[in-house]
Amino acid sequence: MKKDILWTKSFIMLMAGNLFVFMSFQMLIPTLPPYIKSLGANGLEIGLVTTLFSIGAVICRPFIGYMLGYRTRKPLVMAGIISLLVITFIYPLSSVVLVFLLFRFMHGLAWGWSTTVNGTAAVDVVPNSRLGEGMGYYGLSITIGMIIAPSLGIYLFQITSFSNLIYISGALGVMAVLLLALVNYKTPEIVKNTKKEDLPFSYFGSMIEKTSWYPAFITLLASFAYGSIVTFIVIFGDERGIPQIFLFYLFNAVMATISRPISGKYFDQHGPKGLVIFCTFVSFIGMWVLSFAHSNILIAAAGILFGIGYGSLIPTLQSWTLSITPANKRGVASGMFFSSIDLGIGLSGLVFGIIAQYVEIGVLFQISSVFMLLAMVFTIMEGRKKPLRSQHNLKF
Repeated sequence: MKKDILWTKSFIMLMAGNLFVFMSFQMLIPTLPPYIKSLGANGLEIGLVTTLFSIGAVICRPFIGYMLGYRTRKPLVMAGIISLLVITFIYPLSSVVLVFLLFRFMHGLAWGWSTTVNGTAAVDVVPNSRLGEGMGYYGLSITIGMIIAPSLGIYLFQITSFSNLIYISGALGVMAVLLLALVNYKTPEIVKNTKKEDLPFSYFGSMIEKTSWYPAFITLLASFAYGSIVTFIVIFGDERGIPQIFLFYLFNAVMATISRPISGKYFDQHGPKGLVIFCTFVSFIGMWVLSFAHSNILIAAAGILFGIGYGSLIPTLQSWTLSITPANKRGVASGMFFSSIDLGIGLSGLVFGIIAQYVEIGVLFQISSVFMLLAMVFTIMEGRKKPLRSQHNLKF
């Protein structure tokens, strides 16, 4: 039987554009806290850099999820990416902490908009028979951006000015705008035939999609565990005297790239249950290896394990979430999925930031790894209630 075509021009452009979106954004994550500290921010205000951003992203997503139920894709995609670009360029305009935090909240709103729309547009472009494989490749653009860009941002922050860092981030954003403008977006017929008046708006109803909330909940648990690494791995490297901490990101990216196509095809053939269990367990082991690391070898080993585990886990959970969601509810489900990631990482930084005052970072990684085990346990529990297969026969 002939396979549906996956590698279309639109899919490639969408993947490349999304990679530049995440590169542009993620390189700012580790650099904004030290920059706002240089402006005179106290500890609470530094923490608000992450918290206000997460709040903005979560607040926005129910509205955009609702709009995706009756609006065509391209105008929404372009509005999101252009908003991200504009806000990126205005960061250096303020030397006042409170105004900077306002910009950060606005950035969260734009990020919530863009990630929700882009993820939904990707599902529409990918053939349903190859959803796991396609979203695996699409998720690779997210993972590579999340892994490489923070190291790049730290390096640029150390060797150049904050303004130059913003210009480079903005240049990546411009590339994203150009690439995403070339995509031939596909809007499902059910969405085209739906009018705004046909969809009564409920904020809570647009925040949580009841058909697919469970994999989003598992995503929240896994992201909460991952958040400790995002927040503290650079500090961890300084504590342990490991200057080549970038090796974690490097090997993470390499293994995520290698494992992603394999896990995507496995999802299409066997569904998510076994894959999620495997990925969460490998991620758990990777976090423990990282916690014991005092050398480059163990840092690289942790990166390999985490790349195989978490690198495949997030796109698997995204595919699971969207494969059991009706086409006209994909926008809500996509927003719920990305909000789970943002909430998990945002809350993790806050909770483990408090705990970090009492324990060393290695112990912090061990504590947070428990949430990977919880994600695995909840997957097993759901699997006992009903089979976790993607609904390939669902008519989108």
